Amino acid sequence: MIVRRIPNMCKKCIVFLVTISICFFVTACDQNDKDKTNVEKDVQQKEEEIDTKNQDDSKVENNEKETEQITLSEIQSIPTDIEGLANQPPGPLANAKDIYEMEDEVKDNLDKLGPMSENPDDEEYEKYSRYMYWLVAEDYPNPEDIIKKWEFASFGDPDLPDAKFHFKENYNIEIILDSSGSMANTAGNGTRMDVAKNSINSFLSEIPEEANVSLRVYGHKGTGSDSDKEMSCSAIEQVYGFDSFDEGKFQDALDQFQPKGWTPLADALKQSQEALKEFDSENNTNLIYVVSDGIETCDGDPVKVAKSLSDSNAQPIINIIGFQTDAEAQKQLEEMAEVSGGIFTSAKNEEELQKEFDRAEEVLNAWNKWKNDAMEDLESKEVDSNTDIMEMHNVWSTTTTSIKNHFHSLADVAQNVGILTYEQKKELKSRLDPVTEDINSSVDQLEIDLEELRDANFKEAKQAIEEKYNKQSEE
Repeated sequence: MIVRRIPNMCKKCIVFLVTISICFFVTACDQNDKDKTNVEKDVQQKEEEIDTKNQDDSKVENNEKETEQITLSEIQSIPTDIEGLANQPPGPLANAKDIYEMEDEVKDNLDKLGPMSENPDDEEYEKYSRYMYWLVAEDYPNPEDIIKKWEFASFGDPDLPDAKFHFKENYNIEIILDSSGSMANTAGNGTRMDVAKNSINSFLSEIPEEANVSLRVYGHKGTGSDSDKEMSCSAIEQVYGFDSFDEGKFQDALDQFQPKGWTPLADALKQSQEALKEFDSENNTNLIYVVSDGIETCDGDPVKVAKSLSDSNAQPIINIIGFQTDAEAQKQLEEMAEVSGGIFTSAKNEEELQKEFDRAEEVLNAWNKWKNDAMEDLESKEVDSNTDIMEMHNVWSTTTTSIKNHFHSLADVAQNVGILTYEQKKELKSRLDPVTEDINSSVDQLEIDLEELRDANFKEAKQAIEEKYNKQSEE
């Protein structure tokens, strides 16, 4: 067998080629490892950047929350005197049907405070007590209004200082009804508008045939959108009267409109003033009822117009019914009644709305008797003030109880959403007890004061109640 020997030169070439191949392979693998490592580093870096951003966002969010948190000095003290309670506006959760079903809304409101600290001091407890109270605060009737109601109930008495409360040969009633979009909100088994229509129809169907009736509506066209504002704000219409009440025709008038758009309350009063020009106060007793659930939204000034209307030749009595109003709307409606010398009444449901119309119905029946010489001695007419005083006391007491119950429910929900612990909830509830006791003592004193005033004449009674419980409009 012949074996050929590979020359040394060839061996060296082979070794060289093998070495080069190995180096290339190793270099390639190393590069792949480096590329993989670089990719992993890039991913890790991006994740770290995201984490850092999230942390920064969280810090910003927390800082914003800390900035938004309310201090004790920013929250008004809980009133326990009559003046403070009479000035008390309803809170955002006032008259809630079931606070336990409003967990999200409660949390949104309480997030402004955030969870109570682990070991709260008296100042922190006071802050939470005040804040929670104002969330569920409800409206207390103005004590001055009871004097006005006595005056209104004594309509026709020639000794009354204001001549517009004296009976005249003709009696004219105008109902000015809000037909803006918010009147479509639920009330009882229907809408606010349904309730208002039923109450108005019921009231007018019982008045004397000789009385003239008018129904004026506003905001019943267009929608609540900005594009419809001009059209809706000009939508004011007298859909009935002045004429005697005819059930069929009046029902047809009620069926003409539904709640739709904006609230041109001031311009509605202007049109009423224009229509009443022919009914001078020398020969006419003029009564206006405004039924509204909201504030003026068409850039008018209904307070100024109400004053002008009251001072006009017709000199109408302007009574205002705020139907399920919020604090802002109630303030404006109260001011309208104040400047015009009328009565403001807050009605939460159909029963309360109907009650105010019943008062007017009694006056109209008295006017009818006077007109037909059936009332022998108007001067001896007495007002059942005892009932009004008892009713005022009951309403104030019921309102206090309602606020307390809602406060307790609010505290329960606050625990459920993590704002309070069980012990903190108990402490807040117990801290409200002496407050409500002080309020009830003030209510008892109010009853005594009203009893002392009932025998005074109306001018003296008004002056006394204003001095003692003057309800100033908030600036």
